[in-house]
Amino acid sequence: MKETPQVLLAHHLKALKLPTFGREYDKVARQCAAEGVDHVRFLMRLSELELIDRERRMVERRIKAARFPAVKSLESFDFLALPSLNKTLVVELARCEYIERRDNVIALGNSGTGKTHIALGLGLAACQKGLSVGFTTAAALVNGLLEARDEKRLLRLQKQLAAYRLLIIDELGFVPLSRTGAELLFEVFSQRYERGSILATSNLPFDEWTEVFGSERLTGALLDRLTHHVHILEMNGESYRLTQSRKRRSNKQAKPQDSAPMD
Repeated sequence: MKETPQVLLAHHLKALKLPTFGREYDKVARQCAAEGVDHVRFLMRLSELELIDRERRMVERRIKAARFPAVKSLESFDFLALPSLNKTLVVELARCEYIERRDNVIALGNSGTGKTHIALGLGLAACQKGLSVGFTTAAALVNGLLEARDEKRLLRLQKQLAAYRLLIIDELGFVPLSRTGAELLFEVFSQRYERGSILATSNLPFDEWTEVFGSERLTGALLDRLTHHVHILEMNGESYRLTQSRKRRSNKQAKPQDSAPMD
């Protein structure tokens, strides 16, 4: 028994990796027939749908590969709550031209001001621009490097980290590093110098980074590479999480008690 044209078409489209064609061709064909659209415009509509869907899937794969702890956009960030942050600079960075130039970004500020949110938003923007992104905390990265060294796969991990167009290192400075850990982290920064962009967040000003790396020489060399081509986001202010917690408590206290039911 011969296969029907629809079955053969579905098979061919699957082989050509055109899933949107397979899902949409019947509906689009009916629309084009009703509108009197010729076959060229019919194919153009299907091609546009396929391209849009393919780009969406590619963005989703890049987001998954980045291993973001959450997906957050810059549009959802409350810039009014942090007047110290240069919104114009953030919007400019979202165009990702700094990644093409292999510049770095450092977000500095006290805890709870949204540094991670901004980092995630810029990471998402890079994924949407078709760029590869990796996200990690400084502590997790150092632990991973130490484990890779012990398991004789350090070179492979270093190559993987170097391949990202943008490497986001969150919470740099939260935990002091061992001498070996600091040296391995320095190697990551050194290998990416003028080869790939780093976006780092830290709650410490630069003059306190020695407390993290334990060596003035190592800290100086790292900062020299990191700040050579850098955009600094000043993010000092009142903790957003603390402010929201206060508002919730205030609203809860202001809410009138339910009156007792009448007999």
